[in-house]
Amino acid sequence: MAEQVVTYERRDGIAYITMNRPDVLNALNDDLLMQLREAMWELDSDEDALIGILSGNGTSFCSGADIKQRQMRPKEELAKLGSPEGRGARIDEVLQGMSRWKPVIAAVHGFTVGGGLHIALMCEMIVAEEGAKFFIPELKRGLWVANFWHILSHRCGGGFASDVCLTGRTWDAEEGLRRGAVDRIAPPGERIRVAEELARVIMANPPLAVREAVQIRRGTLQKIELTSRLERHRDLHLTEDFHESARAFAEKRPPVFRGR
Repeated sequence: MAEQVVTYERRDGIAYITMNRPDVLNALNDDLLMQLREAMWELDSDEDALIGILSGNGTSFCSGADIKQRQMRPKEELAKLGSPEGRGARIDEVLQGMSRWKPVIAAVHGFTVGGGLHIALMCEMIVAEEGAKFFIPELKRGLWVANFWHILSHRCGGGFASDVCLTGRTWDAEEGLRRGAVDRIAPPGERIRVAEELARVIMANPPLAVREAVQIRRGTLQKIELTSRLERHRDLHLTEDFHESARAFAEKRPPVFRGR
């Protein structure tokens, strides 16, 4: 039986969904993603919950993909799957396919990286603690960045999206707010409180109108994700450079890329 790595708790109309792998900075393995998907379904069906707040236990929101599990699968398994994602554990499906389309606020701190950033961007709004760090390591690991580029272009504009996708550089919460990648800044340790304040403002509005707005927004993001999947080079996860990057990460050494 899988370890419980996502928790769900409801108080005063707010569902608190928490990723709980703090020892690995809430790195995304198949179990976490499938449980996160189930927690979002629970929010959707919970009659007493109007909104969700998604956060991570420990020192960071999410460090991205669990490299050892998702990116070091045998090459034959990766070829079958079509990507490093496990079946039933696709990041782009975490907030899609709902019935009631309740809004979700991401309350982030520490590092929000790769797939963790992808999940945060899929949420309706992002509250980030001062000094929170963001970056997209996918291109440096030999993988596609189409989904990040499209979603960030939708939120922030193509210039910023191209910058952070091509360089893989880190940006902080304050720059994210200026660029439109973050919606609110919270003092250290106050991300949940600030997210709760924002949640109550949203909850004061008519729920059905709020949910229609959420459904329209996520429908647009779903089109963006589909476009990204159709555009991307389908075999990048099978290249030597990708496997070298994963091995180098696990072995804690600089990678040597050969363009093949």
